[in-house]
Amino acid sequence: MLGGAKSKGIALHIGLNRVDPIHYAGWKGELVACENDARGVETIARGQGFVTQSLLTRAATSTALLDRIEKAAKELVEDDFFLLTYSGHGGQINDATSDEPDGLDETWVLYDREIVDDELYAAWSLFRPGVRILVLSDSCHSGTMTKEMFLDPTPHAARLEARVRASTGANLRPKFLPPEVQAKIYKERAVLYDDIRRKTPRREKVNLECSVILIAACQDNQVAMDGMKNGLFTDALLRAWDKGRFAGGYHHFRNEIADLMPPTQSPKYTIVGHRERAFEHQRPFSIIVPRAAVAA
Repeated sequence: MLGGAKSKGIALHIGLNRVDPIHYAGWKGELVACENDARGVETIARGQGFVTQSLLTRAATSTALLDRIEKAAKELVEDDFFLLTYSGHGGQINDATSDEPDGLDETWVLYDREIVDDELYAAWSLFRPGVRILVLSDSCHSGTMTKEMFLDPTPHAARLEARVRASTGANLRPKFLPPEVQAKIYKERAVLYDDIRRKTPRREKVNLECSVILIAACQDNQVAMDGMKNGLFTDALLRAWDKGRFAGGYHHFRNEIADLMPPTQSPKYTIVGHRERAFEHQRPFSIIVPRAAVAA
């Protein structure tokens, strides 16, 4: 594309205020603000020129998510932009491929089932070289914390939740799938999840040529919190964005968000695939590719 030409941007926003209890061993996973989180970031994306779509609660199924990622991958070419945002519960199941240091696969808790992180990683391989991808995940990505909870679930979970509530407010609730529920789900659906992971290629066999920036709501030893209007992370993100007044790059954006959050929840910045410095230094949600920055 010509320097400064406006590339194409596609955005997909996922928000779940509950899940299907039929799949989740009777657990509804009720939250308050996740649909609002999706709408809030969708408003930003639409204002920046993205073609946007939201999948809220019942519509936020595993098939719908994976189908729309595949569709975006077919449409986007070099310098185009895919924005994916998720607000809902995070979960973990035992790692079947032995590629996780903590022995656990992270998941997004969708309406009909959990999406395993290896599925998302494989999905990035569908995108052409030079495509930029930003993932914002307002969910629990706390591998170390959840691993400890598997060893001593109920007391540890109660102590952790009490500490977080004391420092962040009584109206907040953790956005993680309780380990005792996770154990029941896996017991009932082991064939489903084992089959999914058996069919998903190992990470070392996945070739990623796109550039993916992930800004997650918390570190490995923390939990993400849901609020009354927005999740703690999304609320801070909206304030940092400041109706478009923010002018720094993505790492600066993560730091601005973190400055607005308590020490119990610190956003995590991760690069997946091809590291593109020019992309990282761009103003968040910018579809236009500044060729001068790329050349530099």
